[in-house]
Amino acid sequence: MQFVIVTGLSGSGKSCAVNALEDIGFYCIDNMPPQLISKFAEISTQSDIKIERVAIVADIRGGELFFSLSESIEELKEQGIDVKILFFDASDDILVKRFKETRRKHPLDEVVHGSIRRAVASERDILNSIRAVADYYIDTSYLSTAQLREQINGMFLENAGDSMLVKVMSFGFKYGAPNEADLLFDVRCLPNPFYIPELKHFTGEDSEVSDYVMSFEQSQELLSRLENLIDFLIPLYIQEGKSQLVIAFGCTGGKHRSVTFAEKIYGYLNDKNIRVRKSHRDISKDRYPKVNIMD
Repeated sequence: MQFVIVTGLSGSGKSCAVNALEDIGFYCIDNMPPQLISKFAEISTQSDIKIERVAIVADIRGGELFFSLSESIEELKEQGIDVKILFFDASDDILVKRFKETRRKHPLDEVVHGSIRRAVASERDILNSIRAVADYYIDTSYLSTAQLREQINGMFLENAGDSMLVKVMSFGFKYGAPNEADLLFDVRCLPNPFYIPELKHFTGEDSEVSDYVMSFEQSQELLSRLENLIDFLIPLYIQEGKSQLVIAFGCTGGKHRSVTFAEKIYGYLNDKNIRVRKSHRDISKDRYPKVNIMD
């Protein structure tokens, strides 16, 4: 059985995630008290019912009941269920903006006397321990609904026996570093195609830019060293039991050098038959309006 606990910050996109999980065959329950999760798991494994994929949303809306989530997860493990935690997050500014735009009350609104920003900070403190042990982590600050759905599909449509998903991403430092990155590499040290007029409007997905970036000896050396480092690290992360590894490459705008290296590492891992996905967070910035998801 695939058993997923969906949790995270209010307004971070859990509702959109549940819709995506339902579309790929998960039996989803929203806002279940943690004390009932192990009971539901017992029912789900009965031979005459047998639900193969379960996703349960448990978050701060449960009030005092939510604080027993960790105990409930341990009970599931004792039952022999391979439970995974999918944690959703977003920056404080984005979360505050979403609540203001939707005019929804934060679950901790009364506790903090109406301050959305204090409510977000309080909830983040409460969830820190759960985030620390999460198997999957998604920061939705700059994701569209379609991008979120793509990430969900990449995580859960593959063979459940695959030990780890590697996500390779590019980003631009001018838009902020991604919170979800486990390994972050700054490639701003390499020659920048932005200053070549005939390359400026291409991206690292185009051979014109990729060939230019990789034409330099320092680029070739950096790529070789990164491949060796990643080859060394991935088995260690798998041995630790990590379910998701996010490798992020950053340049100034997230269109040229970072995209080139993300594509190179994605291809390298794919050729080694490692379960890998790629995304280019900022490749379309300044060309299309930014669309954020709503919880």
